[in-house]
Amino acid sequence: MLYQLLDRLDRIGAVSHAQAHCDIPCGVYDPGPALIAAVSVVRLMDIMHEGVAQRAEPAALHNFLSRCTLRKEEEAEKVKHEIRIIWGDYFKAPMIEAHPEIHALTHSIMQKASACKQDVHREDGEALVELVNQFAEIFWKTKSKDTQRFASPYQPGLPIVYPVLS
Repeated sequence: MLYQLLDRLDRIGAVSHAQAHCDIPCGVYDPGPALIAAVSVVRLMDIMHEGVAQRAEPAALHNFLSRCTLRKEEEAEKVKHEIRIIWGDYFKAPMIEAHPEIHALTHSIMQKASACKQDVHREDGEALVELVNQFAEIFWKTKSKDTQRFASPYQPGLPIVYPVLS
């Protein structure tokens, strides 16, 4: 019924046509959640390594590692999800022409996030953070924003990209 009403209004010209190139309003995209998730992957790897020595009982160790693994995989998947959305929905032809490396960088992020899901090598986690930092720098360039790297305010304190907001 609602569709029919809107269709009639559209036919008589009472409703203007809207056009959009994004799933959400422009200006809402932000690589920040991907950066937080990437740092969380590294932190969970650290927690796993630290926690193994503290749990002598096999059941407690299995429970601990299972919970950490689940969270680590969720955070790595969150990185992939957030980057895919920005890459697929936000980056348009002019931006891609200005930053042709965005495709290979996005693919590298996907591969590195998968490596982080598969194992607990901190080097992979640090590399994931660095790749997402590079992605964030490109993203903010498309918005004509300078960036700076500061240590994240939470463990493990890895440097992450922030836009200069002035």
